[in-house]
Amino acid sequence: MIDQPRPSRPEDVLADGVDHAEIDGIPARKGTVAAFLRNARRWAEPDIAPSERALLTSAIAGAVPVLRALGLFEVLEVRDPALRALIDAC
Repeated sequence: MIDQPRPSRPEDVLADGVDHAEIDGIPARKGTVAAFLRNARRWAEPDIAPSERALLTSAIAGAVPVLRALGLFEVLEVRDPALRALIDAC
């Protein structure tokens, strides 16, 4: 019988107790995608203070190399034009 491929599970990517991995030579920490999503949603809010936006811009830019290595932007499209421009500039 031929083994059927199975979907990846979180524990297949990072085992329990492991907090980071290297993806294409780039260190990736557990929670990077969730932190990016949280930061991006806040960054896109119209009432955000300029100082907070600057901090979030830096955090988002820092996450982009890992997210690219993971293939996130090959699967998901950023709908906010300003956020997409920020990511494209990284």
